[in-house]
Amino acid sequence: MADNKQFVKEIADMSADFPQWYTDVVLKTELADYGPVKGTMVIRPYGYEIWENIQHSLDRRFKETGHKNAYFPLLIPYSYLLKEAEHVEGFAPEVALVTHVGDTELEEKLVVRPTSETIICEMYSRWVHSYRDLPVLINQWANVVRWEKTTRPFLRTSEFLWQEGHTLHITSEEAKEETLKMLEVYREFMQNVLAIEVLVGRKSEKEKFAGAQETYAMEAMMLDGKSLQAGTSHFFGRNFSDAFDIKFLDKDGTLKNPYQTSWGVSTRLIGALIMAHGDQRGLKLPPRVAPVQCVIIPIATHKAGVLDKAYEIAEVLKNAGVRVEVDAREQSPGWKFNEWEMKGAPIRLEIGPRDIENGQCVLARRDTQEKSTALLADISSTVLSLLDEIHNNMYEQSKAFVNNHIKICSNMDELTTAINEQNFVKTMWCGCPECEAAVKAATSASSRVMPFDQTPVGDTCVYCGKKADKVIYFARAY
Repeated sequence: MADNKQFVKEIADMSADFPQWYTDVVLKTELADYGPVKGTMVIRPYGYEIWENIQHSLDRRFKETGHKNAYFPLLIPYSYLLKEAEHVEGFAPEVALVTHVGDTELEEKLVVRPTSETIICEMYSRWVHSYRDLPVLINQWANVVRWEKTTRPFLRTSEFLWQEGHTLHITSEEAKEETLKMLEVYREFMQNVLAIEVLVGRKSEKEKFAGAQETYAMEAMMLDGKSLQAGTSHFFGRNFSDAFDIKFLDKDGTLKNPYQTSWGVSTRLIGALIMAHGDQRGLKLPPRVAPVQCVIIPIATHKAGVLDKAYEIAEVLKNAGVRVEVDAREQSPGWKFNEWEMKGAPIRLEIGPRDIENGQCVLARRDTQEKSTALLADISSTVLSLLDEIHNNMYEQSKAFVNNHIKICSNMDELTTAINEQNFVKTMWCGCPECEAAVKAATSASSRVMPFDQTPVGDTCVYCGKKADKVIYFARAY
């Protein structure tokens, strides 16, 4: 018990200081550490393994939808960025430039990629000549650099890891279908892998991606009532293909610009996992991305046969596809219990001499703190079933939390109260950007998405009171 109190003391009270709780969890559970350059982070093995599991799950989904991976250069000629005016204006404050090699000044400055539309479009202009070359369905796993003023590990850092899909299509309809299809890929992934409920829809004109005609996003609700943009999918139309002179000879014998999409998620998803599922004990990881799905804690390791049985069980579970680890360190079992609770392992398996005699073990769930006894003869099926049960429970908890923290509001007084009470607000908006900006100025809540279901929740704009026909969510956001 003393060990447990010590661990809790090292993590701030999430109800009193949520940002500090978040930072404490990141550092104490060894997900990441601060890098030597301001705004950067070092992703430690435990954190990187979560990213690998995210990457593997998404990469399989991308390939199932026909996409292939490629890699494009980190350094981009500055002139490329200038070809698409809206794009460069959106990223100019965050762009890092390379101006010298040694003592020699470069003839043209180079951009350290904040995103890859420009370099990818340049290459597409060389590769695409005919309608037979379309569609182009390419994804890239890479790092990008955006010189953020305010940083926090995983949520907003000067360098981060992500994937960015970039596709070309003959028709606008095909490109729009791709944009929405990939948004749904993300939404399904959030539900069935990360166990997080998200709101999906279209961004307002003000909030859309620089250079896009339409931006769609998924917004995840964190436990402090703030929104985290968890992924985006963009319909570019012909903005970039026109700027970069990407042309193809169509079946009718005319040269045309293809329609383009882009979509991406990043290591920000690890931040989402922490803030959507965590508790005062630390991490609470969904089984399908947890680096260790089942940790085995041998009890009374000085007794003959205990460690051997622990490793025997581990081998059985590993052969069943479970990510398992035996914690045979010298610390006490209680210390290990606390540490693995803090690190969010979904299942803890306890095995001691008496358990071995009875052909059983104890299973402890991280999500509910419940303990149960399991027969060793059925351990594989029991653990696999329990992992699914834990995932489903975590998703249902996330879904219930979101539903309980969405408030329908019809005026600014109601909206302000709901936002201050850490909720999302679902309301009506007239579409005027001045009203959108005024809500943000008054409450620090920005527009998040306009849901696909536009069933009205009122008749008038929440700010100006004029006739309104747009349903929209407002929330404070990371």
